[in-house]
Amino acid sequence: MDKSKAQYIEGIASIIGNAVLFVLKFWAGIATGSIALVADAWHTLSDSLSSMVVVVAAGLSSRKADKKHPFGHGRWEYIASLFIAFILAIIGYEFFKSSVVKFNSREHVEFGLLAIVVTIISIVAKELLAQYAFYLGRKTDNLIVKADGWHHRTDALSSVIVLIGILFAKRFWWIDSVLGVLIAIMIFYVAFEIMKETITKILGEEPGEELINRITSEIVNAYHDDLSIHHFHLHNYVLHQELTLHIRLRKHLTIETGHRIASVIEERIMDKFGMATTIHVEPLE
Repeated sequence: MDKSKAQYIEGIASIIGNAVLFVLKFWAGIATGSIALVADAWHTLSDSLSSMVVVVAAGLSSRKADKKHPFGHGRWEYIASLFIAFILAIIGYEFFKSSVVKFNSREHVEFGLLAIVVTIISIVAKELLAQYAFYLGRKTDNLIVKADGWHHRTDALSSVIVLIGILFAKRFWWIDSVLGVLIAIMIFYVAFEIMKETITKILGEEPGEELINRITSEIVNAYHDDLSIHHFHLHNYVLHQELTLHIRLRKHLTIETGHRIASVIEERIMDKFGMATTIHVEPLE
């Protein structure tokens, strides 16, 4: 399964599941007067909105390279991930503000069986959606699907917190407000993590140690001399990846020989890893 198809399938499943859960949780929140349940419901609706972004981004990122975009349109995935993080941050702020207002007014909430049942359904359903998104994300190495999975996971965890609050609501009048603050903090943290990972990939990054070792092994198999391979950099355009690295060759080799060695290595990396590679040649001291 390719990245675009994984995004589309996960996005549609998420939109349907979250729409149903939003109605249930919002209804239960209004019926009980719980700000934590209502906040949790809007968190769920934000999952639907982010999943719509996932579906739209799937279509945009799958477009082929053209004259204006020679590296393709894959980075729409990153733009969509940043948008999801932005939505999360706004929702977290609103939850935090509402919870503080409710705490200051010392408003008490009475929970019943309805709130407990709806919250348990939400926990199970959201964790199933999260696991499905993580599975597709691992299978296709799709950042936006993974981000959507974390969105589902935070919703499941926030529902766990709400459930704990329901069980202790009669003993502590302030539990609903405190839970709203905890959910807001959790949402802020997830938004920050998604944003940090996405920005790192946009700016360019050094490949992981495992990938460097695999690439180095392939180069050694292609050319057995010690090339002192170093200075790896990876520019990730999602559907297209550009790798740069440096090698050192003996001084007596001709420019033609150096070019041939570099070309063999570039072809091998493209064949094995699907990366377009640019090699800078340095003289071996």
